[in-house]
Amino acid sequence: MKKLKKILPPLVVFALLIAVWWIVVIQTKSAIFPTPMQVVLGTAELAADGSLWEHISSSLMRVGAGFLLAVLIALPLGLWMGRIEFAYTTLNPIFQVLRPISPIAWIPLAILWFGVGNASPIFLIFIASVFPLIVQTAAGVHTIEKRYLRAAENFGVSRYKLFTQVIIPAVLPEIIVGMRISLGVAWLVVVAAEMIALRSGLGYLIMDSRNAGNRYDLVIAGMIIIGIIGLLLDGLMRLLEGLKTVRWRYGR
Repeated sequence: MKKLKKILPPLVVFALLIAVWWIVVIQTKSAIFPTPMQVVLGTAELAADGSLWEHISSSLMRVGAGFLLAVLIALPLGLWMGRIEFAYTTLNPIFQVLRPISPIAWIPLAILWFGVGNASPIFLIFIASVFPLIVQTAAGVHTIEKRYLRAAENFGVSRYKLFTQVIIPAVLPEIIVGMRISLGVAWLVVVAAEMIALRSGLGYLIMDSRNAGNRYDLVIAGMIIIGIIGLLLDGLMRLLEGLKTVRWRYGR
């Protein structure tokens, strides 16, 4: 019953939005903008010939590769910056300058460095993901109460145990938040990233549907699919927040 109360309001809102969308298109007699049924039929067309699953898997592969690479680099670097004051004061200004730069601005350099293929969108997704995660991880280390670090040092805890048994468990909540933000940004730029990709991906589907025959039903379908997958990815990341090792935090 409680789950139904949580699910029902957003479902009602979605139903109202779809109804308004349908009524507006019919009333305006738009010859270009599709009705919800046309979008459903276009999606079914893509699913029937198998191209929909190819586009989805290609986008997930690129986002997964770019995001995983960002995690592998950002977490150790963020922990190091959070622990070593010299590293933080030296590198943080650089990352703060690079972080606001839109991944779209990196497209010319991505083509120049990696050519037209999978490497370029993976690089753009990496760029979109890595800086928020570095900053969040370093900030998380700075929020650890100093008394726990001093207590560990007073007991002669080795540097390895200090990181694995004190710092990392304490900073896990902030790391998960950073991963949620980074993954959301990575999925957000998938359309721009796949503008320079090979002939696959949801971003390519949207651009190709617009350029080849004004198939706006497929454009809207691609946008909706990107939104649904983004919601599912965020839901998966939120499941990590429910783990005992993540919910637990020193001093709380």
